[in-house]
Amino acid sequence: MKLISWNVNGIRACVTKGFLDYFKDMNADIFCLQETKCQEGQITLELEGYEQYWNYAEKKGYSGTAVFTKKTPLSVTYGVGQNDDEQEGRIITLEFDTFYLVNVYTPNSKRDLSRLSYRLQWEDELRLYLNELNAKKPVIYCGDLNVAHQEIDLKNPKPNDGNSGFTKEEREKMTTLLTNGFVDTFRHCYPDQTDTYTWWSYMSKVRERNIGWRIDYFIISEALKEKIIDAQVHSHILGSDHCPVVLELNIDQN
Repeated sequence: MKLISWNVNGIRACVTKGFLDYFKDMNADIFCLQETKCQEGQITLELEGYEQYWNYAEKKGYSGTAVFTKKTPLSVTYGVGQNDDEQEGRIITLEFDTFYLVNVYTPNSKRDLSRLSYRLQWEDELRLYLNELNAKKPVIYCGDLNVAHQEIDLKNPKPNDGNSGFTKEEREKMTTLLTNGFVDTFRHCYPDQTDTYTWWSYMSKVRERNIGWRIDYFIISEALKEKIIDAQVHSHILGSDHCPVVLELNIDQN
């Protein structure tokens, strides 16, 4: 089974930059989007063979997630817990026979860290939710998680220490998840690989010089670890300030 996750930074714009060509070429079983930045009815995608599930933000041109799947899920839910944050359209969960797929666009703590406390609360609630699902069947958790976990995950860790996406608190939340039953699939496959990033600033020549951050992930339950075939970062694919990440697993989409 092949899964793809991509923060498209506006699906309408990304479609004009080759999204559909990449989508068709990859022929994924499940394709997850973050930061779709559209409302219902603002775009129609003809994706033959796929069912489409969208979670729209109430604020126009902001946030949003989507999942396209070849296999009909048993159930689809939006949000999590009491504070489901549905006004920002950040979470979609699809249940299949043998696993849950959780597509997430994690809130940014903002440059001035004004949203850090909210972000940390979000992390705690989401971890509880993932653990609840994991107690029932294995979980595939993916998306733009807005954190570079280790120094190896960004080009310039020292000057960014304490900045949004690389605070001690955000990194510790990721560590807690990964030491309690979950696996970062890319680091499982490539524990020491450097200079592999999924997001680059739009500042001049930053992407050309590969000054980036790895903040997009496929994280899975420990129970699926032996099913990993490969985890890839398609940094050559343009169309957004993020690039797609790919996970191949030796399981059926049932």
